Amino acid sequence: MTTQTPEKTLETGRPWPLGSRWDGAGVNFALFSAHAARVELCLFDGGQERRLTLPGRTDQIWHGYLPGARPGLRYGYRVYGPEEGKACAAVPGNRFAPQHLLLDPYARELAGDRQLFQADSGTGAAPAWALLTSRVADPTSFDWGNDAPPDIPLADSVIYEIHVKGATQMHPDVPEAQRGTYAGLTSPAMLQHFKKLGVTALELLPVHAFIDEPRLASSGLKNYWGYNTLAFFAPESRYAGGEQPVIDEFRTMVRTLHREGIEIILDVVFNHTAESDESGPTLSFRGIDNVSYYRLPADDPMRYENFSGCGNTLNLTHPRVLQLVMDALRYWVEEMHIDGFRFDLATALTRESAFLAAIRQDPVLQRVKLIAEPWDLGMDGYRLGRFPPGWSEWNDRFRDDVRAFWLTGEAGIGALAQRLAGSSEVFRHDGRLPQAGINFITAHDGFTLRDLVSYRHKHNAANGEGNRDGHSHNFSSNCGVEGDSDDPVVNECRRRLQRALLATLFAAQGVPMLQGGDEIGRTQRGNNNAYCQDNPLTWIDWTRVDSELFDFTAGLIALRKRLPHLRRRAWLTGRSAACGRRDVIWLHAEGREMRQDDWQATPSGVQQNMLGCLLDDAAGKLLLLFNRGADAQNFVLPTGRWQMLCDTAADVPFAERSMCGCTTLAGRSVQWLRQD
Repeated sequence: MTTQTPEKTLETGRPWPLGSRWDGAGVNFALFSAHAARVELCLFDGGQERRLTLPGRTDQIWHGYLPGARPGLRYGYRVYGPEEGKACAAVPGNRFAPQHLLLDPYARELAGDRQLFQADSGTGAAPAWALLTSRVADPTSFDWGNDAPPDIPLADSVIYEIHVKGATQMHPDVPEAQRGTYAGLTSPAMLQHFKKLGVTALELLPVHAFIDEPRLASSGLKNYWGYNTLAFFAPESRYAGGEQPVIDEFRTMVRTLHREGIEIILDVVFNHTAESDESGPTLSFRGIDNVSYYRLPADDPMRYENFSGCGNTLNLTHPRVLQLVMDALRYWVEEMHIDGFRFDLATALTRESAFLAAIRQDPVLQRVKLIAEPWDLGMDGYRLGRFPPGWSEWNDRFRDDVRAFWLTGEAGIGALAQRLAGSSEVFRHDGRLPQAGINFITAHDGFTLRDLVSYRHKHNAANGEGNRDGHSHNFSSNCGVEGDSDDPVVNECRRRLQRALLATLFAAQGVPMLQGGDEIGRTQRGNNNAYCQDNPLTWIDWTRVDSELFDFTAGLIALRKRLPHLRRRAWLTGRSAACGRRDVIWLHAEGREMRQDDWQATPSGVQQNMLGCLLDDAAGKLLLLFNRGADAQNFVLPTGRWQMLCDTAADVPFAERSMCGCTTLAGRSVQWLRQD
């Protein structure tokens, strides 16, 4: 939208809402800074900077109103600290630097060059990022029509973690101009893929505006994942095709996916910002009010507490910083129609703060999906199972135990049973349900599914960190050959293990999450920390699709949707209900119920390879059988006739057939059988 030349003087305006807000006649600007002495609003029109001092100050909010200003106006702030001898001048930790143009923390749009740290060192010219500005957004520019959230119950959800760019950048059936964009995610080819696969929600890696770290930029690498947030309200512009404003393209994506019954969950990063540690750039928060926005060590307030591992930690113990986070979350729900959030390093948000209490009482956020990554790098940072009702959590114990059961033998049938039962020993408290656990085998951070069964060791040399980055203990297996192999025995082992892992994921109580591309055999060539690889290594290669694996994954999801046994809203107990049924019975391969000593390894250390899980409810009986051994084994079935629903080792895995008495499980396989 073209801008209209505003008046040259500011009126006092009002201290709310924070950020810039157009009312049809002008724009109100409001910025929080508890310790500033003066704030200049910097306007950019025709390439020139014009500075106007914000005239109002109310309860630590600096504000002003610019008559005639309109959406599209580019602006920023220069914030001055008190002079020596004045109040607040000696507050430890202040980092006021009015030579830096600062972004509005509430900016809905950004404008300008975001390629940082590319100053012309020979001439002393200002670095390219000096003219990165905020831009006044138009709140009335988009028609949502009859958009409504799909509102899919967590128990019925299948989450698909995906990267906006990586999903479509190499897809030949996505129009070239839409590849790597929000619009590309809703192209006919992608919609067909999502629908045929059967997922109910896309969990997008960070789409808040972010930047590349100096080290990466100097090495010719990029922050591909996006966990380096610059602006919490602004959608990332590098994922926009340019045919419409960034905000509108994002909203169109959401609206289109909603029409297809698919929800959008955002991976959000409120634990730290792109300003990094004390040597990082001053872009926004640091220059506005460093003492308020960040957690600073009491013994050295010129440094930062670093629970994120990224240089700093946002200070959610401060009410205005907590307000920033809450306002941003409500904005994405109310104005961008987002269906939920996955909070990166969520423990960092909860330290001594009222974050969890604020979320719990918020009428807007109570109705969306809330998923925690329940750890950070600080003391007592691992808090799996310790989030309150209303939250789900990434269950890394499921990831590790299921991998260890199938791939390394480091977990036994007891651990498998706990994970199949929804990790009740972790999440069953305070009225929480099995859906408190988000189960996954792989995610963006780590190996892909194909690499998990193809590499014993990480191969991260391309990241430029001497292969020291990324996890070293991945519970992975290469089936005898590191990397690609032409050996049919090796490849059959890998095929079976991938199927067994997927069948375990979709058989477990809780909410399954699938990493985008795992269903078609995506590889990162053994790189298990590809955060800086914005190239074909991480993009999904749609010209090399394992269609057999895709059909198998889609078949499992379809079966899960058919079988209420796998989507329970209550915990398994093993006790008889009023109807006389026991909701779960754990079975030995001999067909009898497991005894206490069956769960233990033999005195020589040999563990059992087989386990049966019999689920019984009003919908009938479902029998899940697991054989992690390399050789085929017989399993005695409970009495009656059974209908085979899935045999992961079979050439036609979903060919239903009737059987009774006994079944043979191939090595490294899973079977699902039903009895009405």
